[in-house]
Amino acid sequence: KEELIAEMGAAFLCTQTGIEHATIKNSAAYIQNWLEHLRNDKKLVLQAAQKAQKAVDYILKPVQTQERAA
Repeated sequence: KEELIAEMGAAFLCTQTGIEHATIKNSAAYIQNWLEHLRNDKKLVLQAAQKAQKAVDYILKPVQTQERAA
């Protein structure tokens, strides 16, 4: 489950930083491997996305704080 969260977080972070085109195919292929688990556990994708977004927010917080101060 942690691997799915990490992969989703990486995809979110790449999108927010503008480098999604270089990594989106790899992320999509990796997440495709999780489809069976996602089909069997309907809450898994929401839980993973929530935790991934929380990690991304934590990583970007210093940048967001600097942007507000500018």
